[in-house]
Amino acid sequence: MYELILHNYPTSPFAEKARLMLGFKQLSWRSVDIPRVMPKPDLIALTGGYRKTPVLQVGADIYCDTALIARRLDAEKATPPLFPEGAELTAASFAHWADSVVFPHAVALVFQPESVAVRFAGLAPEAVKAFIADRGALFSGGSASRIPIEVARHNWPVFMARLELQLAREENDFLFGEASIADFALAHSLWFLKGTSVTAALVDAYPNVLAWYGRVLGFGHGSSSVLSAEKALQIAREATPAALPDAFFEEPNGLRAGQRVSIAATDYGVDPVAGELLYAGREELILRREDERAGVVHVHFPRLGFRVEVI
Repeated sequence: MYELILHNYPTSPFAEKARLMLGFKQLSWRSVDIPRVMPKPDLIALTGGYRKTPVLQVGADIYCDTALIARRLDAEKATPPLFPEGAELTAASFAHWADSVVFPHAVALVFQPESVAVRFAGLAPEAVKAFIADRGALFSGGSASRIPIEVARHNWPVFMARLELQLAREENDFLFGEASIADFALAHSLWFLKGTSVTAALVDAYPNVLAWYGRVLGFGHGSSSVLSAEKALQIAREATPAALPDAFFEEPNGLRAGQRVSIAATDYGVDPVAGELLYAGREELILRREDERAGVVHVHFPRLGFRVEVI
């Protein structure tokens, strides 16, 4: 059994989502601190080009995107489940909506000028400039577009009023009864907003939401310890990737195991990763690649939100 290794940085909202899921599962894990902006040579040695945060490493298996990381954590420890039996569709669909619709609104609100002035107050001007340029490159070439601040301000009360009503009527403590991926996928956007006093009021004005948010954060982050990037690369280099799933999915676009392909996100951070397609399942794609620093690794992607091209 290999340790769970999360490549992340403290202020990343999607990393917070992953950390809370680790806490929900009461798992032990190692934390590798990665740069907030490119270049990220140690991370890219593992992923082959995927640059978004966080990435989960288990030996020589590399998991990209929190949607798939959640499924890997359920495989690591089945209970409590992130996708509760009988509510898999509801939980997964709500989480996808929260990540793809609510989070971009939160980004627009966080990066309005008044919030940026507070959030980056302690940074040198050149560091702020580098961060903004990096995020501009991150959103270049994908389907995701920046939401105008006026639109985000207009829509945000709708999201929050609906959430407030749902929580007022829910007899249990979480969105759909027991805690699930749905709660963590929404909470990390609110965590992002709570980062400064300018945007915290957008959460604090809703008492049921605020109480629910506190319960989600109450799961904590599990038990973590620091690991160096070089040690993580050594672990990958010396490990053997896990056995592949038993069945290759009947691929609707005719992809076959053994093909040379590239896989890339479709929304943002669309840097392609090239390698040998090993597996295409209903939820997961697995790519084999070799790196002089990381050795032979299997890089895992969710099917939803990623495209595959034969090269």
